[in-house]
Amino acid sequence: MSPAALRSILFVPATRPERIAKALASEADAVIVDLEDAVAEGDKPAAREALDAFLSDNPQVRLMVRVNAPGSDHYAPDLALCARHAAISRLMIPKAETAPALERAATCNKPLWPLIETARGLLALPRLVHVAGVERLSFGALDMSTELGLTPGTAGAGQILDQSRYQLLVYSRAAGLLPPIESPHPAIDDTQAVAQAAMRAKEMGFSAMLCIHPKQLSPINQAFSPTEAELAWARNVIEMASQHEGAFSVDGQMVDAPVIARARAIIARHKAYES
Repeated sequence: MSPAALRSILFVPATRPERIAKALASEADAVIVDLEDAVAEGDKPAAREALDAFLSDNPQVRLMVRVNAPGSDHYAPDLALCARHAAISRLMIPKAETAPALERAATCNKPLWPLIETARGLLALPRLVHVAGVERLSFGALDMSTELGLTPGTAGAGQILDQSRYQLLVYSRAAGLLPPIESPHPAIDDTQAVAQAAMRAKEMGFSAMLCIHPKQLSPINQAFSPTEAELAWARNVIEMASQHEGAFSVDGQMVDAPVIARARAIIARHKAYES
């Protein structure tokens, strides 16, 4: 699937290579094998070895990898591993805070997804989005909450986190990057809460969401997919546009070039999911 059409991206610990194939066969639009948070400090060398072995045995797969943070002892060996395997399509860089750290990752010649989850990362956005190789930004709300001393699940924390989301969206658009990716939701069994979070992210201009469990995939995919009503509206707009020059109205609402562009984008995303 095209990176522009991704909806759900599922994390899998590198220490559990038997889960990688299951994740790739799941509803996930993409899979990220995690060398960072899901792996204990003492297990990180073994995690690299396990991923190396899996990719050597399965060179036909396509997956992404979240490496350890720049500045850690594991950053260089993680990047070296990723550079060796063509099966690794993209790199997620956690705690992204400086352009030089991203430039080092870019030497792997794979698109980069900086994970913005610190105050320094937010302040560095004007520089990070212009590093060659950066394809899109992703958001780490849980780490950001901890760093900023927010109270999880409160209205106040939500307001601050939304300001962070606003910056990711605006800087992404200004730099011509793909839309940013929403942070994973901590709930696993509460699929309604996951669906609501995904829908809200979609309404805010995000185009996909990180997942920590396969149970989250279905509600996320549904939330980011165009609804039947949206598709019907988009098709009607495109049909009417072929019959008019300049602005016109559909269902009592004015339609001009930006609205037509939105209708085309909805149809394009639907076709990408159906293919």
